[in-house]
Amino acid sequence: MPIQNFPAALQPAIQQGFLDREFEAGLQSVLGFRSIADREVFPNKVGETVTKTRHGMKAPTTTPLNPTSNTNLDNGLTPSTWTIEQYTLSINMYGDTIDLNTVTQGVGIASQFLVNAKVNGVQAAQSLDRLARNTLFASYLGGNTRVATTLGAASATVHVDDIRGFQYVYSDSGVIATPSNGTMVPVSPTYTMPVTIASDTYTLTGATADGSNVSTAPGGISGTLTFSSNVTVADGTVGNTVTSGYAPGVFRPNSRANTSLLVSGDTLTADCVQAGVAQLRSNGVPSVGGAYPTFISDNQMKGLFKDPEFQLLYRGRYESTPWRTGMVVELLGARFIPTTEALLQTLNGNTVQRAIMCGQGALIEGDYESTGYQETAGNNAEMAMVDAVCMVTREPLDRLQQIVAQSWYYIGGFCVPTDITATQLIIPTASTAYFKRAVILESL
Repeated sequence: MPIQNFPAALQPAIQQGFLDREFEAGLQSVLGFRSIADREVFPNKVGETVTKTRHGMKAPTTTPLNPTSNTNLDNGLTPSTWTIEQYTLSINMYGDTIDLNTVTQGVGIASQFLVNAKVNGVQAAQSLDRLARNTLFASYLGGNTRVATTLGAASATVHVDDIRGFQYVYSDSGVIATPSNGTMVPVSPTYTMPVTIASDTYTLTGATADGSNVSTAPGGISGTLTFSSNVTVADGTVGNTVTSGYAPGVFRPNSRANTSLLVSGDTLTADCVQAGVAQLRSNGVPSVGGAYPTFISDNQMKGLFKDPEFQLLYRGRYESTPWRTGMVVELLGARFIPTTEALLQTLNGNTVQRAIMCGQGALIEGDYESTGYQETAGNNAEMAMVDAVCMVTREPLDRLQQIVAQSWYYIGGFCVPTDITATQLIIPTASTAYFKRAVILESL
C-alpha cells in the first residue's frame, strides 16, 4: 500500500522493514511443540474438515511357494494389498489485535509500534505452540485413567476420571492382528475394547461423558465406562488404574500405575527415559536427527540430576557439559528441549510434570493455503506472512486518522495420526497402541 497513508512519524520504520523483522523475531523466539509437526497445505475452507488417508505395509511372507501350484496366469499367487488408516484434520482461524493511537502515544510512537509487532509475534507463537501441545497430549494421555468413584456393589458401569481414549475403537479391533481398511468408530456392543481395571481385564461396550465435567486430568472428560460383565468391587475401587488395551505409552518412576499414585520423591529417572526410547524404537518410529525430541520443563529436568543412574553415568566428570551447564541436551537416544509450555497438573497437593517424547510424524499441522490472500487488492493495509501467520497493519481509518490497527491471524489446525496398521505382523516388536509415535514421561 502507499506508505504515505501512514502517519509521518511511522513511515521511516516501515520503509526500513523494521516491522516485519520484529514480527519474525517474535515468532522464532519460542521453541516448542509446534517444531515437531509435519506441515501440510490445507486447500479447504475455514471450519471444514478433510479426511487424510495413510497407507500401511504388507505383512512379510515366510512360506515358500508350492511348485505344484505354479500354474496358469496367476502362478498360484493370491493378490494381497496393503492396509490403510484415516485421520481427520480440521482448520479454524485464530488471531488478535492491538490498537495504537498515534496522538495519545506521544513521542514514543515509533518504538511502541515495533514493540506491538513483537508482542503480537510472541503471542502468535505461544498460541500455536499451545494448540500443538494440547493436540498431542489429548491423544497420548488417552486410555490411561483411574476409577473416580468406588462401586457399592459389583456393576457393569464404572465412573472414571477421564474417558478419552475409551470412546473410539478401530472397526477391525476384533481382528487387530490383521487389520484391513477399517476406520475409527464409537465403542459399542459390536465394536468393543479390552480394558484392564486394577488386575482384571473387561470388555468395554460404551463410554458416556458426565453432564458436568469433574475430571482432574488436563483437558480430561470425566464419565462412565460400561462393560459386558460386572466389574468387581475390588477392581472398581477409587484410585485403581484403568487402562485401554490400545493405550499409548505413559512411563512413571518407580512403576507407578497412574498419575494419582505419584508421591514425593517420584522425580524423572533415566530408566523412564530408556523405557520411552525403547518403546518408540520397538514400534519402528523414526527419530529426528538421530534422537527423539523430548519437550520437558526445567523443573522436571532438575529431577533427572537426582537420579542415581544418571549420576553414575557422569560420576567423577565434573568437567562434563551437563554438570557445568545444568542441562542435558541428549541422553540415551532422547534430545531434551526445555519449554515453559510444559503441561502441568496439581493433584493431591503435588505438581505433576509431563514431558512428551516424540518421533517423526507424531503431529501434523495443516496450514490454509489462502492465508494472507486478498481477493480484492486494497491500499489500506500492509500484510506480511511469517511462518504461516499473517500480520496485518492497517492505516488509520477513524474520523481523526489517528488509530493504527496491528493484528495477526492464523488459519490452520493440528491433528495426531494413528499407526494402527503397524501391527506385530508388520513389526514383531510393535505395541498394540493406536498412537505409537510419542510417549509421555510423568513425574513430580
